Amino acid sequence: MKVIMSGNEATARGAYEGGARFASAYPGTPSTEILENMPQYGESVYSEWAPNEKVATEAAIGASIAGVRSFCAMKHVGMNVAADPIFTFAYTGVTGGFVMVVADDPGQHSSQNEQDNRNTAKSARLLMLEPSDSQESKDFMKKAFALSERFDMPVLFHVTTRTCHSKGIVELGEREEVAVPDYEPKIRKYVTAPANAKVLRATLEDRVAAAREFSNNCEFNRVEMHSTKIGVITSGVSYQYARETFGEDASYLKLGLTFPMPDDLIKDFASKVDKVYIVEEMDPYIEEHVKMLGIECTGKDVIPRYDELNTDIVRKAFLGVEPETYKSDLQTVVRPPALCAGCPHRGFFYALSKRKNLMITGDIGCYTLGSAAPLGAMHTTICMGASISQGHGASIALKDAGKDTKVVSVIGDSTFFHTGVNSLMDEVYNSGHNLTVILDNRITGMTGHQQNPGTGYTLMGKEAPEVDIPALCKAIGVKDENIITVNPNHLDEVNDALDKLLPKDEPCVLITRWPCVLKKFSQQDIDEFPTLHKTQCKIDQDKCKNCKMCVKTGCPALISTKEKVVVDYTSCNGCTVCKQVCPFGAIEEVTR
Repeated sequence: MKVIMSGNEATARGAYEGGARFASAYPGTPSTEILENMPQYGESVYSEWAPNEKVATEAAIGASIAGVRSFCAMKHVGMNVAADPIFTFAYTGVTGGFVMVVADDPGQHSSQNEQDNRNTAKSARLLMLEPSDSQESKDFMKKAFALSERFDMPVLFHVTTRTCHSKGIVELGEREEVAVPDYEPKIRKYVTAPANAKVLRATLEDRVAAAREFSNNCEFNRVEMHSTKIGVITSGVSYQYARETFGEDASYLKLGLTFPMPDDLIKDFASKVDKVYIVEEMDPYIEEHVKMLGIECTGKDVIPRYDELNTDIVRKAFLGVEPETYKSDLQTVVRPPALCAGCPHRGFFYALSKRKNLMITGDIGCYTLGSAAPLGAMHTTICMGASISQGHGASIALKDAGKDTKVVSVIGDSTFFHTGVNSLMDEVYNSGHNLTVILDNRITGMTGHQQNPGTGYTLMGKEAPEVDIPALCKAIGVKDENIITVNPNHLDEVNDALDKLLPKDEPCVLITRWPCVLKKFSQQDIDEFPTLHKTQCKIDQDKCKNCKMCVKTGCPALISTKEKVVVDYTSCNGCTVCKQVCPFGAIEEVTR
């Protein structure tokens, strides 16, 4: 049967067909949909959301050591979090086939940085596969588990945003059921005490050498011979751009297994063409290796070292052909992203924006938009969980320098579970004095509403215990009187809590608790928050003075003209923040 699938859907299908029995991930664009597509395969593949990528990797490693085929998935920055276990697991090797899916984001469509994790495969010595479309995503993933077992090595399955989200026709296959061996302890293999690790380090090179020999004659690397004037060496989605650019005016060495690199195959291909072009996104990973082999080639001297490639860029770089574009005199309206109408974070950020002499350290999540105008209530965003530890360091430094600037650290619930807990532990342990604000919207919002340890449900839809955030903070050592939970839509509650906690010279936690306005509400949500989506706001134009105070909340449901402000009733969700800031009582709450 043939179906249309995105690369992420196809990767999930490949894991199912490849006999995977265990899957774990932390959601992150562009990789999120891989795990979201696993529950449809029922009990064949146990699937879970982990609190972070390190935990997901370690859980999948445990399943592999126990003898089953397993995989984990993450976006590129998640690889940084998971690096600790995977570098050592490369030494030990596997029992059941193990695949780590890592989705890079060239162009930073939804990421705070851009990195090329092909370099990580080389550094950690992981077998690396790079599919170029949905069909290959399914096929390569299916075969990755057997490849891992054959060479006793973890596989890094490297994809990018375009591969993940583009759709194509995929021919489905049957699931390969693989027997699970009886467990037996292998202490010298899996206990990486220095004496064992030194031996494993040496044998790792032997496994890499065997895999390199295989790479020269494997199905993942293929040559397409056409014209011998140009030879293009490429991998992943860049192959598609090269093929569209040169057509049959060039020959291609399409690399699908890119660590270890097929040296003999590369040399043989280069000897058959007049010129060698390297087409790849981001770092000169292939190019540097080809040059190391003594082969002259053209690559990053004409192609950008950053951002996402496309056919127009490749065509202009190598052929000097400018892209044909439609020119218009019309100006595109700039529409920067904004917190949604009714977002529970808006009330908190509005109240915080009115406070002076603050340093506000932020984190990764949709609430990062609190930094945007007109709120401007977040000053830093570095990585997951950094807001609290960064705020701790800043507050210590500012106090030591004799400054009276207070530090507020803002973090979401899922991000708090990811790595914020450790950061708060550090602050409490070291007698810090910044205010931590945990924005609990009862879901992992930014990546599309995935469950987390605070939502009450698992990825597979089963009910689960909810982490009690106030109790967790108290267990870490935050005093009871320094933990306050508020409804962020009620500005008086937020301001009262800030008044109480900001002056304190010890660790404090403010928890804002209200569900994401776009969430499919659980029964727990309905029971705890009975007014959800039952009201809207309406402006009495006779009372409105057009002062624009309501517009300064940044709510996209408020439409401002020169003459008046009106409410877009298709967007308004009745959070009433605008009503509370109106100085003339012109906004009222009405039943939907």
